[in-house]
Amino acid sequence: MRTTSAEFESFSEDDELWLSELESRATDLENELSVWREARERALAEDTSRREAAPKPARAASKRSPGRAGPSQRTRPAAPIHTATWGVAEPDQARPTSRKPPPDQRTSALIDHGRRTARQGRISRGRKLTIATAIFAVMVTALLIVVFRPRPSWPPSVAVVQNEITTACQNPNVASEPGQVNFACSKDTSQILWVFSLMTSGNDPNFADPKSGRKGLEPITATQGGELAWSLNLHHPYNPFNPIDSLEVAARAINNIIGGASLTGSNGNPAVQPGLEGNAANCARYTGSSALITRAGYPDICAEPLTSASGEAALVADVYQEWLVGASPLTAEEASILFQNAGDPGNPQVQAILKTLPGGAQ
Repeated sequence: MRTTSAEFESFSEDDELWLSELESRATDLENELSVWREARERALAEDTSRREAAPKPARAASKRSPGRAGPSQRTRPAAPIHTATWGVAEPDQARPTSRKPPPDQRTSALIDHGRRTARQGRISRGRKLTIATAIFAVMVTALLIVVFRPRPSWPPSVAVVQNEITTACQNPNVASEPGQVNFACSKDTSQILWVFSLMTSGNDPNFADPKSGRKGLEPITATQGGELAWSLNLHHPYNPFNPIDSLEVAARAINNIIGGASLTGSNGNPAVQPGLEGNAANCARYTGSSALITRAGYPDICAEPLTSASGEAALVADVYQEWLVGASPLTAEEASILFQNAGDPGNPQVQAILKTLPGGAQ
C-alpha cells in the first residue's frame, strides 16, 4: 500500500481549500448576477408601465397647423432618451445620474477584453523590426561619415621627405663630434628635419635662393655644405640638390648647433665650438636644470636629458634661428609648433601655418 508524506498531504489540503474558495466565489458571483438581472428586468417593466399610464395629449392639440408649433413646444427642450441604465433605482427613489458600471461588470469587461489603453500601447513585432532597422541604418550611416570624411593631413611631400630621412640617418657620422649628440636623427625628434625642410624650401629638392645662395631640400650655402659634407665621409662628391646629401648635411649641422663641435683652427690647434647646450641658462630652459657636464677638449652639454615637450619646443625654436640666420622669433616659434604637432596636422595652429608656406598646400 502506497503512503504519502505529511508535506504532500498538507499541499493536497491547501489545494482543496483553494478550489473550494474559488467555487464559493463563483457561486456568489452567479447569485449576484441573477439578482442584478431580475432587478434590471423589474426596473424596465416599471418604466414601461409608467409610459403607458401617462395621459395622452388633448385632441385639440392635434388640430394645430402642422407647420407651426405652439409656444410651449417651441421653448420646451427635447427630453433626453436613455437607451440603457446601469443602476437599479427603487420606485420611491430618484434615478441616479451616474453612468459608471458596477464593479462586477467592470471586472468582467477587464477579464474578457483587457484594458483599452494597454491594447492601444502595444507595438506589433513588424513595427518593432522596422524601427530597429531604421535605427541601425542611421548608426551605420553616421559611422561611415565619421570614418570616411576627409581629415586634415600633412602635404604629400612630407611623406616623401620622411622616407628620405630614414636613408640619410643611416650615416653614422651625422652625430656631433666629439659629443655624439644626435637630436636630428633620434626616433622621437627626427621630425625636425622635415619641419625645417617644409619651412625653408617647401620640401623642394631643387630649391635655390639667388639672394642668399642657399640651395637644396635643406637650403644651405655651398661653402657650408661642402665643409659639413667633408666630415660625413661621403663616398661621392657632395650635391646640394641630392635630397639625401642635403638631409645628411642638415642633420650634422643641427647636431653641431645643439651639442657643439671640436674643430681644427687655422693655426692647426684644436678648437672647441660650444653649442646651445653649452649655456647653463639654456639648459635650465630645456631640461629644468642649469647643471653642465664639462670635459677637457669637449664642448659642455646639459647634465640632464631633454624629457619635456616644452623643453624640446624651446630647443627647436633656438636651433631654427641658428640654422637660418636672420629668422624672426615668430618664424622660429612656428617651426616649434609644427615640431610639437608632428602627429596632429589637424591642429588649428598647424593649419594656419601651413596656409602661409609655399609647400604647405595639400
